[in-house]
Amino acid sequence: MSELSKRSTVYFESEIHQALRIKAATSHQSVSELVNEAVRVALSEDLEDLKAFSQRVNEPTFSYEELLEDLKSHGKI
Repeated sequence: MSELSKRSTVYFESEIHQALRIKAATSHQSVSELVNEAVRVALSEDLEDLKAFSQRVNEPTFSYEELLEDLKSHGKI
């Protein structure tokens, strides 16, 4: 861990903690490294989603009812 790392307390469900410890041991990584990587991936996915939303901001929107009617008219439901 680098000197710039911050410490935080995280509470895991028992089964998740056990799985993390096993994965850490078998992958020769620490639980902290695994958690940091998982958070990086989640944040990266969020960024991709936000970019996609901004690219589609000018697309027309449909209400849920309109969507259902469209699906029905095309024989999808």
